[in-house]
Amino acid sequence: MKIQIVRDVLEANDQLADQIRELSKTHHVTLINIMSSPGSGKTSLLEQVIPVLQSYALRIGVIEGDITTTADAERIARFEIPVSQINTEPFGGDCHLGSEVIMPALQQFDLNGLDLVFIENVGNLVCPAEFDTGANHNFVIISITEGEDKPLKYPLMFRVCNTAIINKIDLQPYLELDVGILEKNIHQIHPDSRILKCSAKSGENIDQVVDHIRKLVNK
Repeated sequence: MKIQIVRDVLEANDQLADQIRELSKTHHVTLINIMSSPGSGKTSLLEQVIPVLQSYALRIGVIEGDITTTADAERIARFEIPVSQINTEPFGGDCHLGSEVIMPALQQFDLNGLDLVFIENVGNLVCPAEFDTGANHNFVIISITEGEDKPLKYPLMFRVCNTAIINKIDLQPYLELDVGILEKNIHQIHPDSRILKCSAKSGENIDQVVDHIRKLVNK
């Protein structure tokens, strides 16, 4: 019975995720789900790319996921864009966002007035990869402080993401880490993954991330 219950939960999530994709298609909105471990730089990256994307006249909304607090949502709200906060603590402190919370968050937005919605998932390299949010694209951010082996230790996360962003490259001179090995490990898990390297703190290579996102939105 327990196996059946888990399967039913995942099936219900996937069905609602398909409805979310239909909704975004109808309104010509691109959904990008951003996942990472805590502290990898999801919010910092959004703070870098949002104003540049706005300069290209892209209309953006953000769904913020955290177990508790609105700290990240407050950082994003200063860009004067629609932000929907999801705190999972009231319903058990889930370490992921599923389609059942994404749908009502999207319904808070005027989707006719948006081109792009970022989903900033709960910081975790395991659970978020298991639940389809209905996003058109999955991004994983990995900071070089996490080590070269994370793609091998958490393969599902890198398998479900078509884009991997290696962040905090400004710290490379201070770490004993080979970025080439990290890239090799990502491609071992997902040979077709698009890998981008940047620093959300210094802004290095942020233009490459922005260009990649723009191409996804325009498709």
